[in-house]
Amino acid sequence: MSPQLLSILILGGIFVVATLLPINIGILAFVGSFIVGTFVLGLDEKEIFEGFPVSLFVTVVGVTYLFSVAKLNGTIDLLVDAGVRLVRGRAILVPWVLFALAAVLTALGTFTPAAVALLVPIGMNFAFKYRISPLMIGMMVICGAHAGAFSPMAVSGALVFGIVAESGLSVSAAVLFFASMAFNMALAAVTYVLLRRRGEESFAEQPPASDPTDPTDSTDLPDLPTGGGGTATMVRPPRVAVNAKQTATLVALVGLVVGALALHLQIGFLALAAGALLGLMDKENLGKAIDGISWPTILLVAGMVTYVGVLEHAGTIEWVSHAAVGIGAPLLVALVLCLTVGITSAFASSTAILTAVIPMAIPLLLTGSLPAAGVIAAMAISTTIVDVSPFSTNGALVLANARGVDRQRFYKQVITYTCFIVGLGPIAAWAVLVLPGVF
Repeated sequence: MSPQLLSILILGGIFVVATLLPINIGILAFVGSFIVGTFVLGLDEKEIFEGFPVSLFVTVVGVTYLFSVAKLNGTIDLLVDAGVRLVRGRAILVPWVLFALAAVLTALGTFTPAAVALLVPIGMNFAFKYRISPLMIGMMVICGAHAGAFSPMAVSGALVFGIVAESGLSVSAAVLFFASMAFNMALAAVTYVLLRRRGEESFAEQPPASDPTDPTDSTDLPDLPTGGGGTATMVRPPRVAVNAKQTATLVALVGLVVGALALHLQIGFLALAAGALLGLMDKENLGKAIDGISWPTILLVAGMVTYVGVLEHAGTIEWVSHAAVGIGAPLLVALVLCLTVGITSAFASSTAILTAVIPMAIPLLLTGSLPAAGVIAAMAISTTIVDVSPFSTNGALVLANARGVDRQRFYKQVITYTCFIVGLGPIAAWAVLVLPGVF
C-alpha cells in the first residue's frame, strides 16, 4: 500500500474514532502524525513538527486571552449593546452588520483570519447575550471575510491574479471579485435563513440576569424581537457609563486593528501584549482571564494541522491533485479540481492550496475548452468557503470563542455545517461559474 493511501486511511480512522468517542481529535491527530511520520515515512522529530501551526497557536491563544480580559471588565457587553443600537434594536440584523464589516476589512487588504479574529469574539458574545445562533453568526462573519477576499487589494486576490498573469491567461479582476462576493452573499443568506431560529437550543448556559438598577433611556430602542429561539425577547440595552478599564480596552482594540491591518504585525502577539497590559489594570480578574483561552480548540487544531503537514511530506495532497487532473474530460476535471481543493483546504492552508493547484489547471485552461475566468473563480471560491472547518484558522476562532455552549455539541454542529459546505459548495461554484460558459 502506498504511503499516500495509507495516510488517507489513517485520517479517516481518526475521524471515525473521534466521532464515536468523546476524545479530542487533536490527540488522535498527534498520534497519527507520529505513527505515519516515524514508521511509514521515516521522518525525524523535527520534520514531523514542521507542520505544527505556530502562528495559528499564537493567534488563537492571544485573541481568546484578550477577549477574555475584555469580557471580564465589561467591554464586550458595551460593544454588543452598541451593535444593537446600530440596527435600532433589531438584534437579528447584527449578523449582517458583522458580515459587511468583515467584507470591507478583507476587501481593503486585511488578511482573512485577521478580520475574523477581530469580529468573531464580539459576534459570539452578542449571540450568547441575545440568544441568537452562534453557528449562524460565526459562519456569517466568515462568509463576509470571504466575500471581500478576492478584491485586487486583498491577499488572496493578489495571489490569484499574480498566478494567472504569469500564465498568460486573461482573467478580469472584477469577475473574480464580484463572483466571490455574490457567492458568499448567497451562502450567508442561506445560512441566515436556515439557522436564525435555532438560537436558544444552541446554549448550555443562560446569560447573566440584567441588573434592574441599570438606567434605561425611555427614548432608547423600539420594542423589537431578537428573532432567536422562536420567542420574542425585547432588546432594550441600557445606556451605561464607560469606566477607565473599558476605555483602556477600547483603545487597545483600536491599537490591535491598526497594528494588524496597517502595520501588518502578528495579531496574536499584539493581542497577548494588549491582554497582559489590560490584565495588570484589573488585578482582581487577572487570574481568571487565562481560563478564557480555548485550550481544547487549540489542541484540536494544532493536532490536525500537524497531521496535514505529515500528509504534505508524504506527497498526499499533490498525489490527489495530479490524480484529479489526469482524469481527461475537461468539464469533469474542473469539477474534480473544485472538489479536491475544497476537501484539502478544509484541513490545510487555503493560500497554499491555491498556490499549488491553480497552476495545475493552467494547461487545461490554455486549450480554451473551458471558461478560464469561471474555472479560476470556482476554484478560488471552493478553496476558501471551506475555511468554516474547525481545522482552519477561521473555523477554529469560531469554535474557540463560542460562549455558553456545550463544546462537544457545538463542535459537531460546526463539523456538520462544514460537511455540507465541502460537499455542496464546490459543486455549486462549478455549476454556477463553469457550466454556463461551456454550453
